[in-house]
Amino acid sequence: MSTGNEALEVWIDQDLCTGDGICAQYAPEVFELDIDGLAYVKSGDDELLQDKGATTPVPLPLIRDVADSAKECPGDCIHVRRQSDGVEVYGPDAD
Repeated sequence: MSTGNEALEVWIDQDLCTGDGICAQYAPEVFELDIDGLAYVKSGDDELLQDKGATTPVPLPLIRDVADSAKECPGDCIHVRRQSDGVEVYGPDAD
């Protein structure tokens, strides 16, 4: 799916996270495994966002890496959506 230059955001459903860390391998600037073994998104300031449903903007140069993370995630827990309307473009709920 092509998103052009639309602003995207990403969040992780920790209830489904398997802790494989594939996301952190693809895009360590956006994802990190915490001490609990689950993946979380990070803010632009590299701060781990641990609130349930926390989102972070996807930097334009990393869209492909974040999209690949969502596609390869064994837990299907990475959701990438457009900021403008909240429609999921990559992840388990994408059309």
